[in-house]
Amino acid sequence: MKRRIVLTGAFIGMLAIILGAFGAHLLKKYLSVDQLNTFEVGVRYQMYHALFLLFLSTQKSIAEKTLKAIYNLVVAGVVLFSGSIYLIATKDYTLFDFKIIVFATPLGGFLLIIAWTLLFFTILKRKS
Repeated sequence: MKRRIVLTGAFIGMLAIILGAFGAHLLKKYLSVDQLNTFEVGVRYQMYHALFLLFLSTQKSIAEKTLKAIYNLVVAGVVLFSGSIYLIATKDYTLFDFKIIVFATPLGGFLLIIAWTLLFFTILKRKS
């Protein structure tokens, strides 16, 4: 499980850098300042959670079941939160119907909050 967490964290981080560069260099010509800022929020939160996964992989005393739950929450949260933000920021250039994903961003954010909360209470209950 720890190997999967590290690999996923590295992949999500790499993808955040690629998307950040894509936004800063290529999309700059096409998107408004507000759209670029929105896109950057998706990149930023994606990178935060890549680092979160790498941190998670270093935790030796967290049960496998809890690790898996936090991992799944983070991956789903990043896909829903950052993914929907990327789509919203570039909506003028896609044929995607955004009414379908209206709840994706807040749901993704909620999943990320649950992941952090689960980690918090897991560590809080741990005996030093």
